[in-house]
Amino acid sequence: MKTIGIADTTFARYDMGASAIDELNRTGTGFRIVRSTVPGFKDLPVACKKLIEEQHCDICIALAMPGPKEKDKMCAHEASTGLIQCQLLTNTHILEVFVHEDEAKDEAELAYLADMRAREHAINAYDLLFRPERLTRNAGKGLRQGFRDAGPVRQTK
Repeated sequence: MKTIGIADTTFARYDMGASAIDELNRTGTGFRIVRSTVPGFKDLPVACKKLIEEQHCDICIALAMPGPKEKDKMCAHEASTGLIQCQLLTNTHILEVFVHEDEAKDEAELAYLADMRAREHAINAYDLLFRPERLTRNAGKGLRQGFRDAGPVRQTK
């Protein structure tokens, strides 16, 4: 049975882990979910590495909500770099699902964005494990997680 790891933080202002788990449970079967909640987003790389190595996760979703300050953005970049290193060390996909607080105009939009981005990336994780052909069918379509899709650019011949 495949295992999907969910790593999230107490720093986030929305329970993105719960949204991802709810969506996975709606999407399909044949997997188990292991969740690890850590204090901050710089803790996510080691949380994912432990999920992969100790809990035998086949894929991880790393969920975080960096704040709007420059320091938050720098720390998010460092966490992102750590997640990339973890992917390379473990040869395992980790979907980075960060929602920056300044992406939204107000708290209602922030909550919507956090919920939708977590859900849509949960489907991406499921597709990577069980339906990779679905991702291939969507290649080049300008799909976005959380907000409206951008759509493809017009191809010239």
